[in-house]
Amino acid sequence: MEEKISEAIKNAVEGAPERKFVESLDIAFTIRDVDLKNPNNRIQEEIRLPSGRGKDLKIAMFAASDAAQKAKAAGIHVIDPSEIEELGKNKGTAKKLANSYDFFLAEVPHMGLIGRYLGVVLGPRGKMPRPVPPVLDPAVIANGLKSTTIIKSRDKVTFQASFGTRAQSHEELLKNAMEVYNRVTSKLERGIGNIRSLYIKTSMGPATRIEVIN
Repeated sequence: MEEKISEAIKNAVEGAPERKFVESLDIAFTIRDVDLKNPNNRIQEEIRLPSGRGKDLKIAMFAASDAAQKAKAAGIHVIDPSEIEELGKNKGTAKKLANSYDFFLAEVPHMGLIGRYLGVVLGPRGKMPRPVPPVLDPAVIANGLKSTTIIKSRDKVTFQASFGTRAQSHEELLKNAMEVYNRVTSKLERGIGNIRSLYIKTSMGPATRIEVIN
């Protein structure tokens, strides 16, 4: 399978026209014979990519005082917790905020307020903040997230995840794609036997189908 994925990455990159921005590479799975109505069978994984994401991710943190200073020092955008309620009252602004950042962090005491006022916006996008204990520097969590991709099936048989960008080498992209592929198949009862189809594509380019024989 590694050879097939390698070839598909090559074809996807070569087959995509040049853009004025750096495109992401996605791997898409369609699974079969899995009851996704049962939440226990759903795929929901945070995967640390060995070659990184190939781009800078935007991270924001709901924090005040010392935690805010640490976050700013780490290049994390800080949102004052006093703004949470007001953000929650304006859905348009809340959606814009949610779409502006890849991940959110928060001091533990603010998690309840965030859930109450922003959960309806952040939750469906899979962007509920990760709580940061007072003894932990937010930079530590942020650095880990910068090489993390998330793949979720929810109740859909087709789902995908980004595993890098065209700015990365073929070897880096292959390592990342295999990390995602191996993690997903490890969560399926029959492994590759539960995969109906597999595709590699750039974010705006044509999809390259990988033959799955089982």
